[in-house]
Amino acid sequence: MTRPFARHAAPGFTGHTASGHRTTDPYAKLTEERIVLLGTPIDETSANDLIARFMHLEHRAPDRDIALYINSPGGSFHAMSALYDTLRFATCEVETVCTGRAEGTAALLLAAGTPGKRYVLPGARLVLRQPVLPEPAAESMSDPAVQAEEASRIRDRIEEILVRHTHRTPEQARSDIERDTVLDARAAVEYGLADRVLTGRGSPRPTPGAR
Repeated sequence: MTRPFARHAAPGFTGHTASGHRTTDPYAKLTEERIVLLGTPIDETSANDLIARFMHLEHRAPDRDIALYINSPGGSFHAMSALYDTLRFATCEVETVCTGRAEGTAALLLAAGTPGKRYVLPGARLVLRQPVLPEPAAESMSDPAVQAEEASRIRDRIEEILVRHTHRTPEQARSDIERDTVLDARAAVEYGLADRVLTGRGSPRPTPGAR
């Protein structure tokens, strides 16, 4: 049985303030700068963590961008779908950046960023693949026909997301997830999952939080 993957608690760092020393959680510091990190497999725990951060940042400044950095092997389609809907319906524009890998459902989140603000770093690795029903869901569906229907529904949804954000045809999207399609940074841009490869700090891009 697969259990939700809790976010790793990064060690805090101590800085000097007018009142003395203060220990800061790196994730909290990033959130202050409107940067959200997806650095774990996608499951209900990590999805709820990110959704809460998005809702908080949208409430604080609905007219400022949010930057989503992705380094994830993917994971649950249903958890990804909740995150995807949050990105799509938030009033803030969302800049997405793949810093290492974006596989399976994580690649769909990268593609769902605001057009023109989807980036990959040079060493990024992206993978498109077939959806897999999580074990608890598969075990609860004793009827093979029901399992097949659910798998088909998820596959159709993934194809729909790819078509919407990459402008591939439904036939191309269907073919590309039949088996693992591995893309490097340049190929990800050519495919339409991202808009630009960031080659260094000097690469032109919007400042996080700016519109």
